[in-house]
Amino acid sequence: LQKLIHLLQATDDPLIQEQALITLSNSAAFSVNQDIIRNLDGLSVIGQMLSNCVPKVKEKALNALNNLSMNIKNQEEIQVFITEVCRTVESAPLNSDVQLAGLRLLTNMSVTNDYHQKMINSIPRFLQLLSEGTETTQIQVLKVLVNLSANPAMTRHLLRAQV
Repeated sequence: LQKLIHLLQATDDPLIQEQALITLSNSAAFSVNQDIIRNLDGLSVIGQMLSNCVPKVKEKALNALNNLSMNIKNQEEIQVFITEVCRTVESAPLNSDVQLAGLRLLTNMSVTNDYHQKMINSIPRFLQLLSEGTETTQIQVLKVLVNLSANPAMTRHLLRAQV
């Protein structure tokens, strides 16, 4: 895992970055690896890949963070990327793999009320995706919105959103 994280930092080759992210994502299926990746500063290294201009690399970074977000301690570190993930969901092509990967990560990050405030500005776009997206996109958006709606502090923001 340490070598993969170092490789991810050291290379500019999108194909190598993509494969390293896939392997880290698969490794994150095991809780012990989630802790190891966090302790090796892997979350910030993976998070830096969110600014990559290659869609496949960005998608794989979102998938890796999604798998790593199943751990509460990891969520505490991943939360710094929520605003960037929201921007990615808003700017990604409609129904794209990048958009769906971002929505899946936001779903996991919105299971608890801890990070809802960071998603407020994206609520209008989420609602827009409900009318414009495919069924798959709509389902992912609905998962995020259901999580947000479970928080009474979000009621005003959800009801006032301009679409």
